Amino acid sequence: MAVPGPERLKGIRRGIEKEGLRVLPSGSLALTPHPLALGSALTHPHITTDYSESQIELITGARLGVQECLDELVQIPPFVLRSLRHAGGEMLWSSSMPCQLPTDETIPLARYGSSHSGRSKSVYRMGLGHRYGRRMQTISGIHYNWSLPGVTSDQYFSLIRNFRRHAFVLLYLYGASPALCPCFVEGREHRLQPLGNTGQALYLPHATSLRMGRLGYQSDAQASINVSYNGLEGYANSLYDALTQPYPAYEMLGVRNPGGDYNQLGTGLLQIENEFYGTIRPKRTVSRGERPLHALRERGVEYVEVRLMDLDPFEDVGIAAPTMRMLDVFLLHCLNADSPPDTPDEIAELKHNQHLTAERGREPGLQLVRAGREVPLRDWAHEVLDQCRPYAQALDSTHGTQDYSAALAQALERLEHPERTPSAHVLGELTGAYGNSFANFTLARSEQARDSLLALPWSQAQQQRFEQWSAQSVQEQRDIEAADTLSFEEWRLRYMAPENLR
Repeated sequence: MAVPGPERLKGIRRGIEKEGLRVLPSGSLALTPHPLALGSALTHPHITTDYSESQIELITGARLGVQECLDELVQIPPFVLRSLRHAGGEMLWSSSMPCQLPTDETIPLARYGSSHSGRSKSVYRMGLGHRYGRRMQTISGIHYNWSLPGVTSDQYFSLIRNFRRHAFVLLYLYGASPALCPCFVEGREHRLQPLGNTGQALYLPHATSLRMGRLGYQSDAQASINVSYNGLEGYANSLYDALTQPYPAYEMLGVRNPGGDYNQLGTGLLQIENEFYGTIRPKRTVSRGERPLHALRERGVEYVEVRLMDLDPFEDVGIAAPTMRMLDVFLLHCLNADSPPDTPDEIAELKHNQHLTAERGREPGLQLVRAGREVPLRDWAHEVLDQCRPYAQALDSTHGTQDYSAALAQALERLEHPERTPSAHVLGELTGAYGNSFANFTLARSEQARDSLLALPWSQAQQQRFEQWSAQSVQEQRDIEAADTLSFEEWRLRYMAPENLR
């Protein structure tokens, strides 16, 4: 496929969702409710919660420029941090891997009010806690939403297949979670090593992103879902089966406990579509109450959501402009490169490569598997990045800049010099200034990010705009709550009905 022309390239839209835990000045998880000043997590356009009440998610719109998108993202944390400062000095944790956590059952589930849609979100999270444990859900990251005008659903699936094939390149280049707090794996089997002899961090010497390895968003149950990315119909059908066929362990748990409280939304392998973990997802904007799978079937793929990016602890908002530019270049390459159908064998190889890169990506001479043969990670990554060059040049030409080629040059430099990757940088800091303590390092980075974001110019007009959004979101939540007429159980049965997925 030819490189898209300037008009189409100008039409690329990207948006960011950034997750982060609220922590106390001590570096422990804040157990307080989502601050009232931040409005309703159910309806606020830019500030919500993710799995936990203590996990804030900041959301930009879909923007035409990288800088425009980043500028919007940078505007949200000062308001959040001002509100947190007034509420006891909490701040946002700068790492993907969580802070000092309490016992699993003490991690508070996000709450969205008394409406049926709000309540269903909390029940869904209760289900995730039962299925995978609450700790796993406190991992945070950056989601990068991306679209290009004139791309069909088939072409987006072609992009997704290539993205999955080459995702190891991004894990190597931008992974920033080579170590974690020992509390995260308490009571779990793991292969991590103690960093130094203080017992304040566990790590793997050549890890890039433990978040994306076996200890991160993984599920043995989901391993049985044979999702094909060869087209919308096959993808939708495989998700439909996972959503509608009861799974014995979850059937035993039941939708409700003997006291009548809800354990989960349903007993399928997946409760809802979002439970399916993946490095990238096809997406379509949904109407209120509409199931995402129905929206995809009805109106096709609108954009893709890249889900494997760690928070970069050295960036105040978790991601840098060159990283976003490289993502644009990489996604264009994935869209335009030849993309044969995937097979069960290839899917197994990709999973193997992902885990290997996440846990050992910087290891000298590391071999991945491609079409049944071993190939050095470095050679394969070089191949991919070389193929990215025309797209960096085309974007430079479109925007009258050299920024995209510079982002590619930075990527190639990191490939040649593993010590310049964020994961190596994190380990260097941990073992140097921070005495092998994951908590001390991340707390210091979180304080620095807070101070630098709070030092940015902040006008009365900005403050008023955010206060207005908060007030509007609270009113919208009340309106939704007032509009409910059915019982919650009737609403749940209707929402979960298989015909809504068609």
